[in-house]
Amino acid sequence: MMTRRQAALTCAGALTSLAADSNKRIGERVRVLRVPAGGLQPQCVVDDRGVLHLLYFAGDADHGDVFYVQSLDDGSTFSSSVRVNSQPRSAIAIGTIRGAQLAIGKAGRVHVAWNGSSEAEPKGPMNPDAGKPGMPMLYSRHDDAGKVFEPQRSLMHGSFGLDGGGSIAADGAGSVYVLWHGIALNEAKGHGAGEARRRVFLTKSEDEGRSFGGERAVWSRPTGACGCCGMKAHADQSGNLWTLYRSATESIHRDIYVLSSKDRSQSFSGGLLHKWDINACPMSSMDIADNGDRVVGAWETGGQVYWAQLNGGSPQPIAPVGESKSRKHPRISVNRAGEVLLVWTEGTAWQKGGSLAYQLYDKRGRPTAEPRQMPGIPTWSFATVAARRDGGFVILY
Repeated sequence: MMTRRQAALTCAGALTSLAADSNKRIGERVRVLRVPAGGLQPQCVVDDRGVLHLLYFAGDADHGDVFYVQSLDDGSTFSSSVRVNSQPRSAIAIGTIRGAQLAIGKAGRVHVAWNGSSEAEPKGPMNPDAGKPGMPMLYSRHDDAGKVFEPQRSLMHGSFGLDGGGSIAADGAGSVYVLWHGIALNEAKGHGAGEARRRVFLTKSEDEGRSFGGERAVWSRPTGACGCCGMKAHADQSGNLWTLYRSATESIHRDIYVLSSKDRSQSFSGGLLHKWDINACPMSSMDIADNGDRVVGAWETGGQVYWAQLNGGSPQPIAPVGESKSRKHPRISVNRAGEVLLVWTEGTAWQKGGSLAYQLYDKRGRPTAEPRQMPGIPTWSFATVAARRDGGFVILY
């Protein structure tokens, strides 16, 4: 007869073996790779053909460049890099949340938007509060041959005060959306208080980025917007447009809001997703992904990262296993089976790098293993993630 001690050792051995098997399976399904050329602030998208498109930043954090590469083998090899910004040193990485974002539109055309640096041309609109031009919201796209990027353009004309990062989304019908938060030029100086005047603005192209209309505020609710926080826009496979941003109501309520449009940006509905009261700007960023059925979003609250399904009912925030007060910059992907991979940074801060961490969830939102963590996130950077064609995932950092 087996003794109690022998039974305990047998059980512990079995659990250890199961954990090892689970970790091996996770390791096989999640490929972790470095960004080419030591690039910072990666953004990646896998298109319908399985091509992995990747952006990254290089150069001085105040005045650098954005580069584009692509991979046909899930990140094992990459093409030669192509600079996106037509004017050298016109992109910015400082603060971590102002970097370039990427969207793939009709016929696989690549679209990119980014916050311009202080050297960028054209300049942003005149800031009546400061008495000088502000930073521009810049845009470029692949030319018709898909080889190089067209000359950069500023899409800000009726708003000012660009600070936190803007975002971009595109759909298969030829629509391109660029969003940012700022202050309307027709707002009287001193009207309202600081961030309370900020709104989410959108400009739309209906011809694959050839031309854009003037920007407009997309939601009338006066939530304000957290000035030095990023935001995220995403067009799902049904053509619906989703946006996450952080409010700044009364300068204290730094809550996450979700906006959605089912009529290609003609109208938006919105609601509170997650509350956070803090009398400071947390310099946070968000992410959104979909697999055709599920739309999922990720964000930070109180030093913890969360994700939730945004469509199909009331979102229920899910946090990774374990406790931490330094989790930031979540990125998320969902594969065809509905499994979710959440990626984030640990310990990053102003002028400080940190570690990469990630956790895999099944289609019901249950973690399939303990979170994994490894060092190596550079200063001003984070990771990016995409679902592979075989159902696995690739992380680049």
